[in-house]
Amino acid sequence: MSRVCEVCERGAKTGNQVSHSQVKTLRKFAINLQTKKIDGERLKVCTRCIKTLSKTK
Repeated sequence: MSRVCEVCERGAKTGNQVSHSQVKTLRKFAINLQTKKIDGERLKVCTRCIKTLSKTK
């Protein structure tokens, strides 16, 4: 199962982890996914979409 929002299809971003000595290694920034029931379906939804959906209802 991929870590992608099923509403907006947003996924993980990549960036650099920077140590104290400024050595850069690649890392992932994962999004905050929650399992929510929307219209009777269980979906993996990011918290940004949960906030937006609660505003539109």
